[in-house]
Amino acid sequence: MFTQVVEHIWKLPRAYTRVARVERDVCVPADDGASLLTDIWWPTGDVPPPTLLMRSPYGRSGPFGELLGSIYARRGIRVLVQSCRGTFGSGGSFAPQFNERADGLATLRWLERQPWFDGRLAMSGPSYLGYVQWAIAADAGPSLRAICPHITMSNLAGYWYRGGSFALDDAIGWTALVSTQEGVRFPLLHALLRSTERKVRRHIDHLPIAEMDEQIIGRRVPFWRDFVNHASLEDPFWVPADHSRRVADIRVPVNMVTGWYDIFLPLQLADYRTLVAAGNSPHLLIGPWTHTDGAGMAHQVRETLATVTAHLCNKADGLREAKVRLHLMGAAQWQDFPSWPPPGFVARPWYLHAGGRLAMAPPASSAPDRYRYDPANPTPIVGGSFLSRGSGRRNQSNVEKRSDVHTYTSDPLLHDLDVIGDVEAQIFVSSSLEYFDVFVRLCDVDETGRSTNVCDGIERVDPRRWRRAEDGSFEIRVGLWPTAQRFRAGHRIRVQVSSGAHPRFIRNLGTGDPLATATAMRIADQAVHHEPGRPSAVFLPTVR
Repeated sequence: MFTQVVEHIWKLPRAYTRVARVERDVCVPADDGASLLTDIWWPTGDVPPPTLLMRSPYGRSGPFGELLGSIYARRGIRVLVQSCRGTFGSGGSFAPQFNERADGLATLRWLERQPWFDGRLAMSGPSYLGYVQWAIAADAGPSLRAICPHITMSNLAGYWYRGGSFALDDAIGWTALVSTQEGVRFPLLHALLRSTERKVRRHIDHLPIAEMDEQIIGRRVPFWRDFVNHASLEDPFWVPADHSRRVADIRVPVNMVTGWYDIFLPLQLADYRTLVAAGNSPHLLIGPWTHTDGAGMAHQVRETLATVTAHLCNKADGLREAKVRLHLMGAAQWQDFPSWPPPGFVARPWYLHAGGRLAMAPPASSAPDRYRYDPANPTPIVGGSFLSRGSGRRNQSNVEKRSDVHTYTSDPLLHDLDVIGDVEAQIFVSSSLEYFDVFVRLCDVDETGRSTNVCDGIERVDPRRWRRAEDGSFEIRVGLWPTAQRFRAGHRIRVQVSSGAHPRFIRNLGTGDPLATATAMRIADQAVHHEPGRPSAVFLPTVR
């Protein structure tokens, strides 16, 4: 009954069969002999069904097992839900990212040996269940006909260390989740009470951060120590887990769903661009969602069903013709495009001015805006792209009152302005320290003065990555999350500039000490420049 209710709410195509049986705990051998436990959902019917594989570290029950297994099987698809190595009864130890390629390929070889398998396979799933698809798709062979990697990426380290910083809240929150999920007696109650998240909140300021696993989980977690001891995208430790170099070799159809406030959005769009450059033509759908939004999951399931039906059953009537469909925030409408970024949109500068103004005209000579960043009282994050409660679109009034946040606001717009594409900022900043962060956020301010966040990004400054100019300032390029936002007539565009977004990104202690062990703090005195020789600006993609 629960499945039917969800199917109705998600507006799924009508089910036309039933679940015949579920084989539990089927042992699939990995190359080293470890058993990867797999549940197989069989649909009724005399016609051999296509097969859908989902590999997950989150168990074979709940939304990624019982619910999706039933939904897909009721639409004539055989579903394999497999627990990743070291999780929920599968053998070996869970080392996030590092075994998914070998174990995924071993699972495909096992599948191809089964007498009931007819050579038609697709893969689907969100987040980590999408990452495992990128790990094997290029070398899966002819049996794999399509993949549907949703709200995901091919290189997880690219998110952990974006902009040279560290996604502290998501990294420790996810570590706590996967390290404790199998020991929870009442998982639904645990989730409703947000017990793990609340415990993370109590210890989120602990230093050194290497010890946060012991503070929150009660023991050392090897992969948490890897996260903080190899805290750089350039660290060779992460090379075996980086599958971005394989994306260009993927030849099967790809269907991707993501959200404007999803944590992996920039990385997923980078994978999309890699596919397109290599001659693949994926489907892409981006909605106004966070990583955990149920509405986004409904679209993921619909897109997966359309893809499986089109490429495994030769019934393409459910697959939309437009390759790219975007939700235009601020207009509450869907728009179709041939590609991403949409053709016809060009990045134009909006300059920061004295007095907190934002305008398309270049700035005049003016004194910089100054503020002090204290890591003992770090600038907080309100809304945005992260996993815990409070993500997404939020009122910015409280954070914009802080003395360590500067805002620059345009005049009321005379006409609607659609901003669709990649957003970037160029900030000229001086600092009393060599180690500091630049956080930039784009906001929409309505007629009442309410400011809500649209997209943002961070860049960590240190002497190894950024060079100080002769005048003592830095020219910092900050990549913000891509977006599709209509700034309505009468609204104003606002840019926030600060030096932190705690705890989404780890606070910069100002010392340059190693991330894992740093405890000392230094206060930074910052200056944001806006003058002819140092014209700070945000670049917004608008129609020619």
